[in-house]
Amino acid sequence: MTANTSRRNFLKGAAASTAVLFVGVNPSGGLAAAGESTAQFNPFVKVGSDGVVTAIVKHYEAGQGISTGLSTLIAEEIGLRLDQIEFEFAPSNPELYANLRFGIFQGTGSSTSLVNSWDQYRQAGAAAREMLIAAAAAAWGNDASDITLDEGNISAAGHSAPIGDFVAAAAQLPTPENPRLKDPADYKLIGSPAARRLDSASKGNGQAKFAMDVHLPNQMVVLIKRPPSRGALAVSFDDSAAQDVQGYLHSAVLPNKAGIAVYAENTWAAIQARDAVEAEWDLSAAETRSSDEVEAEIRAALDAEPEFRANGTDPDAVAADIKGAEKTIEKTFYFPLLAHAPMEPLNCTIEQTEDGDIVLHDGAQMPTATHLAYQEIFGLPQERIHIKSMFAGGSFGRRATPSADYQVEAALAFIMTDKTRPVKLVWTREDDIQGGYYRPAFGHKVRIGLDAKGTIIGWQHQIAGQSVMKGTPFEQIVVHSGVDHTSVEGAVDTAYSIPGFALGLTDTQKATSVLWWRSIGHAHTAYVMETMMDLAAKAAGADPLEYRLAYLAGANNKNQQRKSAALKLAADKAGWGKAPAGHAQGISGHMSFGTFVALVVEVSGNVEDGVKIEKITCAVDCGIAVNPDIVDAQIQSGVGYGIGHIMRDQITLSSGKVDQFNFPDYEPLRIGDIGAIDVHIIPSAEAPSGIGEPGTPPAGPALANAVAALAGTMVSTLPMTENGVTFS
Repeated sequence: MTANTSRRNFLKGAAASTAVLFVGVNPSGGLAAAGESTAQFNPFVKVGSDGVVTAIVKHYEAGQGISTGLSTLIAEEIGLRLDQIEFEFAPSNPELYANLRFGIFQGTGSSTSLVNSWDQYRQAGAAAREMLIAAAAAAWGNDASDITLDEGNISAAGHSAPIGDFVAAAAQLPTPENPRLKDPADYKLIGSPAARRLDSASKGNGQAKFAMDVHLPNQMVVLIKRPPSRGALAVSFDDSAAQDVQGYLHSAVLPNKAGIAVYAENTWAAIQARDAVEAEWDLSAAETRSSDEVEAEIRAALDAEPEFRANGTDPDAVAADIKGAEKTIEKTFYFPLLAHAPMEPLNCTIEQTEDGDIVLHDGAQMPTATHLAYQEIFGLPQERIHIKSMFAGGSFGRRATPSADYQVEAALAFIMTDKTRPVKLVWTREDDIQGGYYRPAFGHKVRIGLDAKGTIIGWQHQIAGQSVMKGTPFEQIVVHSGVDHTSVEGAVDTAYSIPGFALGLTDTQKATSVLWWRSIGHAHTAYVMETMMDLAAKAAGADPLEYRLAYLAGANNKNQQRKSAALKLAADKAGWGKAPAGHAQGISGHMSFGTFVALVVEVSGNVEDGVKIEKITCAVDCGIAVNPDIVDAQIQSGVGYGIGHIMRDQITLSSGKVDQFNFPDYEPLRIGDIGAIDVHIIPSAEAPSGIGEPGTPPAGPALANAVAALAGTMVSTLPMTENGVTFS
């Protein structure tokens, strides 16, 4: 029986037909009041009088599935099916939409999106549920405890109505400060393997709008002609040949002289015109080193005393222990520069409204950095700068730079016009590969001492490379006593109990602009830690799995127990030690961003004629898997990303200029490169941890260990294809 008309008179006077219920939490986690207070607090869930529920997603969507993840939390707590909730991206406002792991900074990164939102979004959904039920209780004269909300319908003895009927009344109620969260035993959506992404259909039918899809009336397209190497500045240009390109408008040197803006009516005309523009560059401050010189500097730093101690262990005492060891293992590693190479190159569109406000359409990963830059460029307060977040076609960190590089390019190109026409900045694939922001080059030198039983008695570890965080606003957060934590993460905080572990770090000069790259420092530290554990196991005559487990035996160490469980599960599911004749296996495990991932890679063939990756078996402990299907996809993605770059990718420099230009010489992983990837999720009651990046770090070393088992040689200089390994 539905609610009768007389009881529903309770809703009259509350403008039911146009009411909207906003529920949110402020940056400190307290629940905000609805109504007039919504202008001051952070709304996360919106319920319309038509019953449509919308999740306001404060993180950008670049394929990692966060729009579905955050919507799931709200839908679960309110009592909806997943197909009953929609989502929209939050506007840029760091006071309201801060990433709680970043302080007062709005942004997406370091696999923190679900981690920092787990409590926030559940509380917002639970508050909305309690307010709607309270409104229904008042309308029906029932006790709230006797009312249920399920699949968008509110029910009590003798009553039933959709939630839209109670929105107006609920909006007048105070938001509960401590709403009751669902018992995990009652979850219907969280953890359901049947739940599917909310954005798949719109991406499949073309309705989803990516930043590249923005096409505003009367817009211009601008491409930047950039210098051949980092640090060079534009002096002058000749666009006489560009005048013959149909659709070409004009060119101008950017105010910061970092390039020449080439304007045209469309992208193709801008590309053709830019190619035709002749530029003169001031190369006096430009990078001139080659990759060989950069590598030589890093290797020399590894042979010298480290600049900083990264942990408190006395390196001299460790050296003395290793000197008296029964066996000694020593290896030096080198990791080249790497590009991010997302499928959608960088782009954004900027316009000015009639009242002089600035609007940026962008796949905005770090809107706060852009806001700060734009306030300075345009001389406007924050509230007059609007960033409209769009879908982004990948990033891996590239859409977030401390300097908001491409957004600033767009702004500078825009202020050189009369601002009556929108300006769309477009990067080509070549711009992206040669654009000057890369995973930094790093080197490691490790020396391990073993006793007569093969037990580690000392581990000397030197790291040298290009700091990502120094010189950025994040330096004060992650750099301590001179040590950039992102340079040593994954080693300094290893889950292994290693006796006499001494870690040193030396910063080397940056060869080009460096940036965080999927999994940041873990991308190289995991490779070294896990291949060295294999080499130690081999020297000890031990099984690589059992050898690792011996250093993860702490009964009261949760990290060790979780990593151990992941290794055991991956080994069990892969049939560890039971590979067919002619096949070899490699294992690795790593903790990053609070998540534990273990892999077994099985290969066949040989390094001369071609190694074939037969299958990869993964085990992951990411706490509660909110959307298992997305967890599976992200682990596969991270593994593929890591292995593809380990196999064959590098960025090299000749006299400071990047040699690679596009996918023919910076080749992404291809679907035929890996036979199969199986992912097994470990059930957990822990709060969710990161998932976008943790699959990448252990992928490379598992492959390296498998190749070493097949060929007898551990690859220590990457990529593999440039250092003795052929893949089929």
